Amino acid sequence: MERNDASYQACIRILEEELLPAMGCTEPIAIAYAAAVARETLGTLPEHVVIEASGNVIKNVKSVIVPHTGQLKGIPAAAAAGIVAGQADQKLEVIAHVTSRQQEEIQAYLNRTPIEVKLADSPLVFDIIVTVRRGADWARVHINKYHTNIVTVEKNGQLLQAEQPRESSDGLTDRSFLSVQLILDFAACVELSQVKPLLERQISYNMAIAREGLQGDYGANIGSTLLKYNGDSVRTRAKALAAAGSDARMNGCELPVIINSGSGNQGITACVPVVVYAQEMDCDEDKLYRALVVSNLLAIHQKTRIGRLSAYCGVVTAGTAAGCGIAYLLDGSYEAVKHTLVNSLAVVSGIICDGAKASCAAKILSAVESGIFGYEMYCNGQQFYGGDGIVKNGVEESIISVGRLGREGMRETDREILRIMTQD
Repeated sequence: MERNDASYQACIRILEEELLPAMGCTEPIAIAYAAAVARETLGTLPEHVVIEASGNVIKNVKSVIVPHTGQLKGIPAAAAAGIVAGQADQKLEVIAHVTSRQQEEIQAYLNRTPIEVKLADSPLVFDIIVTVRRGADWARVHINKYHTNIVTVEKNGQLLQAEQPRESSDGLTDRSFLSVQLILDFAACVELSQVKPLLERQISYNMAIAREGLQGDYGANIGSTLLKYNGDSVRTRAKALAAAGSDARMNGCELPVIINSGSGNQGITACVPVVVYAQEMDCDEDKLYRALVVSNLLAIHQKTRIGRLSAYCGVVTAGTAAGCGIAYLLDGSYEAVKHTLVNSLAVVSGIICDGAKASCAAKILSAVESGIFGYEMYCNGQQFYGGDGIVKNGVEESIISVGRLGREGMRETDREILRIMTQD
């Protein structure tokens, strides 16, 4: 691959679009962001709020703690945080700088303000509409397709902002050209100065929250439990630190993460195990950065076919991608990476997404274990073959198969999960 190739430039843009900072779980933060923009547009504190959200958004906000709110959960808490204390220009870090006094104001606002939550009448899996009112004045903000994609802003019936026609349907760089081979070619030739700032920030943020997860008391403490009973090998540490990052993030930790495919858990999972293995191997920065390019882009490549939100657990794609990043560190060949990916996907593709909450950390543990074991199978000359369940002949065909499962096959599963979660 040449550095002036269109695909080379597109890979750079994709990493820039995806490796973004976020404070807290990205679905409640997207609601807080929309609410902050709506309040800013209204120009005053609203006395009535309505949030319409797609089922997948409702599912992912229901059980996760919204940071800087005093351990509050749910859509009303996320909206109130954005309205009372949000800084709209900070996007996914919209509530990163809430003061203790503002936390009290958030609770007081929730106590006195009607905040309605409705299931959006929308075919989209990611859709949020926030409408705020005070007296005769109202404002509405509509986000869809991904977390910061504001498509319309209205005030009192006047359209203030509307989505402009874009190169692709979701406003992001087209990803359909990606393949495992192309990603490896890009990783081998990328000028590291073009991606180093992104990757340095990812390492710094995601390792910091992983260490915090081990040191603190968050959720079910999956990371520290794993270390307590399974020793201190590099394999165990890779899983434990990744899980601990989610322990902290799902349970109110006020540290930011760098996301992947719109998810902080996926950003942690695609990054932390690769860093742990690189540190164990005493790799130079060059090799680590190239391995992270492989892991991040493979996570994105898989999620492109599944979609941002699904009943298919996203940390599966990130965990298998992390296994591939480790395979790249230890071997570097296309054969090692493709077999790691297929072997791993064949095992853990049945893990469901039932929203963001403490058990996500345990799912990360399982996904990373599968990624590492997928590589070990390759080293031992073992593999799953086309025709073994959803595995197809060839790595790209297997990725297509999993994408079809996640996007199409699990739609009814997604609806049933939401019904189960919203029933008393």
